[in-house]
Amino acid sequence: MLDKTSLPSIEWWAKQRIKYNKGLMISGILSFICYAILGEFLILPYNKEYEITLFTILFQAIGFLMMIGIANTFYNLGHWSDKNFNKNNSEKFRKRLFNCGFWFSCGLPFLIPIMTVVVYFVEYKK
Repeated sequence: MLDKTSLPSIEWWAKQRIKYNKGLMISGILSFICYAILGEFLILPYNKEYEITLFTILFQAIGFLMMIGIANTFYNLGHWSDKNFNKNNSEKFRKRLFNCGFWFSCGLPFLIPIMTVVVYFVEYKK
C-alpha cells in the first residue's frame, strides 16, 4: 500500500544529507582525537618517531574532506536503494536504510584508532 503522507524519496534523502554530513564531521573529529590520544599513550613510548604535527593534521584533514566527498557519492546509493526496493514508499524502510548507512559511515573513521590499538599489540606487546 502506497503511503501518501511520505515525502517523495528524492526529497526525503535530500533533507537528510545535512544530518549525514554533520555526523561524518563529528565522527571524523572524534576519531582523530582518539587516534591522537591512543598514539600518544600506546605508540609514542615505543616509537619516538611517532608525532602529530600541524602538517600531519592538515594532511589528514584534506584527506578526510576528500573522503566526505566520496561518502556523499555513496550516499546517493540510499536514494537509489529506496527507489528500487521500497515499492510501498514506506517511511520505516527509508529510516532504517538511512540509519544503517549513517552509522556505517560514521563508524568507518574509527577504524584508524582501532588499527592504532592493533599495531600496539602486534608490534610492541609481544
